[in-house]
Amino acid sequence: MIEIKNVSKWYGSTRVLHECSLSVNKGDVVVVCGPSGSGKSTLIKTVNALEPFQKGEITVNGVQLHSPKTNLPKLRSKVGMVFQHFELFPHLAVLENLTIAQVKVLGRGLDEAKKRGMRMLDRVGLSAHKDKYPGQLSGGQQQRVAIARALSMDPAVMLFDEPTSALDPEMVGEVLDVMVGLANDGMTMMVVTHEMGFARKVSNRVVFIDVGGHILEDCTKEEFFGAPEVRKPRTKDFLNKILSH
Repeated sequence: MIEIKNVSKWYGSTRVLHECSLSVNKGDVVVVCGPSGSGKSTLIKTVNALEPFQKGEITVNGVQLHSPKTNLPKLRSKVGMVFQHFELFPHLAVLENLTIAQVKVLGRGLDEAKKRGMRMLDRVGLSAHKDKYPGQLSGGQQQRVAIARALSMDPAVMLFDEPTSALDPEMVGEVLDVMVGLANDGMTMMVVTHEMGFARKVSNRVVFIDVGGHILEDCTKEEFFGAPEVRKPRTKDFLNKILSH
């Protein structure tokens, strides 16, 4: 579903991704973790071309991002993206947030878009809030609306960029529960997160990136968490710090 080959990216003279390669198969849930500043968010944003890259190749659902012929808006319509800070339209009611891209990008009729939006709001447990504005919702509710908005576009892949890091601790669980449900339904997902409990429970692969954009580990969650002694020294250090509390 996603094929990343030898991708490198620079900001000026600073290299933020270094020869990154990984594959995500249909139905995979791949957690991308690592220290702050390691390039995790940059990597996931290259997958739907929100971040350009200078070297390498990325193919998503058979579409080559590195080809100048690629219709990027069309590609993005099939790659759901959930951001750290929700990115909802504050001046639109919840249901309008879910219908606008369906109508303008997918060309759906408004009635069909509303039906699809309501189904997705129901899926995240928020159909009763369809007429509220984002500012009237909690952070956790806003993030669930953002997930419903992405799902309304019928994505082939869902990308999550630290979806719980801006939330109060009490709200993290409600967002992770929705993500667990998606994973159990077979949605293909790449998730940048510090939530190691989610990684252990839901992912089937863990990718560890270190500062400088180097992928040090790409293994099953059982290998990542269950056999720290055979991981690279930097990975062991990371695991010791995050799992000792």
